[in-house]
This record gives sequence, C-alpha cells and structure tokens, in this order.
Amino acid sequence: MDISINTPALLFPAISLVMLAYTNRFLAISSVARSLHDKYVDHQASPILKDQIRNLRHRLRLVRQMQLFGVLSFLLALLSMYFIYQGNMSEAHFSFATSVVLFALSLILSLVEIWKSTRSVELHLSDIEDAEPQSMVDVIKSKIGK
Repeated sequence: MDISINTPALLFPAISLVMLAYTNRFLAISSVARSLHDKYVDHQASPILKDQIRNLRHRLRLVRQMQLFGVLSFLLALLSMYFIYQGNMSEAHFSFATSVVLFALSLILSLVEIWKSTRSVELHLSDIEDAEPQSMVDVIKSKIGK
C-alpha cells in the first residue's frame, strides 16, 4: 500500500486536539494537587486524603505518559512525511505505523486516566456521604438494633 504525504498529515489535527485535552487534564490535576496540599498544611486532612494523594500521583504519571506517547506519535508522523518526501517508502511505512500505534497507546492511557479520575471523584463523594445526616428512621433503626 502506498501512502502519500497527506496520510501522516491527517494525524496532526487529531494529535493536536488530544494534546490540548491532555494539557487541560494536567492543569486540572495540578489544581487538585494544590488544593490537597493546602488542606494538608492547614491540618484539615480527611481520612481519605492519603488515598486521594495516591490516586492523584498515579493520574499525574498517566498524563505524563499520555503526553509522551502523543508527542512521539507527532514526531514520527513528521518523520514519516520526511521519508515520503525522500522516497524511502519502507521507512515511511514503518514510522507512520509506529506513529499510529503510539497514538493508540496514548488514547488507551487516556481511558485509564479517566477511570482513575472517576475513582478520585468517588473518593471525594464518599467523604461527603459519610458526613450526611441520617434520617430519623435510620437513627431509630440504629438505636433499636443495638
């Protein structure tokens, strides 16, 4: 199969948009990290703070890897265009295929990070749910059950 110089160029807008989304994820995680740091410094730590921090560290590593694979994918797409320009089609095919694989890995890591992000929100909400007042029926049931 022959590829033209336009084929790798098709990845540029997709990679650029995904990298923008990854940067936004990083900024959001940074904001949460600062907030958790302030809570820790102010001694307002909840019992789940360590779990939140552990989850946040893992999410930061995932975002870094997502960005790494996205940038490498972009560079290999550029390299593929260069090889096409030079007429080295076997190298162009290899670099383009590798670019697509790296882009797919980046997207898979993005799914994992979204999964972790959901877990982070669940941890945060569990802290709130534990603090909610019980209904009178629940209070009576707990008193009778003792």
